[in-house]
Amino acid sequence: MSASSTVRQPLVSPARPTASAARPAAAGGAGGAAGAASAAATRPVARPAASSPSAPQPAEGSAPAAAAAGSDAPRRVRLSLSRVNLWSVARLAFLLSVALGIIAVVVVTLLWAVLNAMGVFTQLDSVISDVVGTESDFRLADLLSLPRVLSVTVFLAVVDVVLVTLVTTIAALLYNLASGLVGGIRLTLSDD
Repeated sequence: MSASSTVRQPLVSPARPTASAARPAAAGGAGGAAGAASAAATRPVARPAASSPSAPQPAEGSAPAAAAAGSDAPRRVRLSLSRVNLWSVARLAFLLSVALGIIAVVVVTLLWAVLNAMGVFTQLDSVISDVVGTESDFRLADLLSLPRVLSVTVFLAVVDVVLVTLVTTIAALLYNLASGLVGGIRLTLSDD
């Protein structure tokens, strides 16, 4: 190789200088030595982190693999749930209880439709008339009509919304008071 041709330097980890970084300076002559010295002066040198003596040392050419494996290790953070916002608890409880109320109305409607299609109410009416007698004018189908069942279900769903919202808000208030005394719930989170 002539002195005017450029010499490509291999990529070297700054944490572990090798003897190959000094070879291009010797091959390039005096000008190459000055260029290599200025490049070495401007390149920051990272110091390797102190490791425990029992930790396995990486092989000669596996520095990037060891750095990648170290960054993939799950981190663990210890947190403490010391206070709960009452307004956010009340909103969440309200929305979840409304959703449960809607689900209850839909389930009761479907269940009533299935039982009516199977003729369960008429069969129960005949059993009751056999037991009580024909002089009674009680009919179970009139008592369990769809509008009556739905009105009772909607009323219970509204009561459920109010009670669940109040109970969860009171529970959050009690948690805030108790966590002021004992420090709250301690959590350990990891990013697996």
